Amino acid sequence: MMLPPALLRRLLAAGALVALAGCAQPIDQRGNLPDPKLLGEIKPGATDKATVTRLLGSPSSVAAFDKETWYYISQKTQSVAFFKPDLLDQQVVAIDFDKDGTVHDVRHRGMQDAETITPNPNATPAPGREFSFMEQLIGNFGRFGGDRTGSSAGSYDPTRR
Repeated sequence: MMLPPALLRRLLAAGALVALAGCAQPIDQRGNLPDPKLLGEIKPGATDKATVTRLLGSPSSVAAFDKETWYYISQKTQSVAFFKPDLLDQQVVAIDFDKDGTVHDVRHRGMQDAETITPNPNATPAPGREFSFMEQLIGNFGRFGGDRTGSSAGSYDPTRR
């Protein structure tokens, strides 16, 4: 049975469209970016931590050296195959609280506020000792064998010293 050429062309075009639809590059949304209407309800000097949590949820992060600053962070990335994802958008809302737990300031930062930081590898030493090639090669010699009693390597034996 032979299909009419017009129908065959339509079926091939539909199949090509379905195949191309599977090639769409996904956009990944990560994080917690609060709704602008809810952010508008947060008033410095009047809103407390409990109200912020009720309105916006838990923060994405809390400042490492100042527990009174909460961050709500959101990112949109697009991945192509196995390459590093491209950052399409990033938004950060920082909420500062005073010592009483009341909102002191609300700041919003976007991609336009980002700054590139290049660390100096010679400025910050890594803790620990650097081993030579020979020390690395023979340093673990004899450490990873099971004992002769048949117990597995790494198991605890209080009689063995």
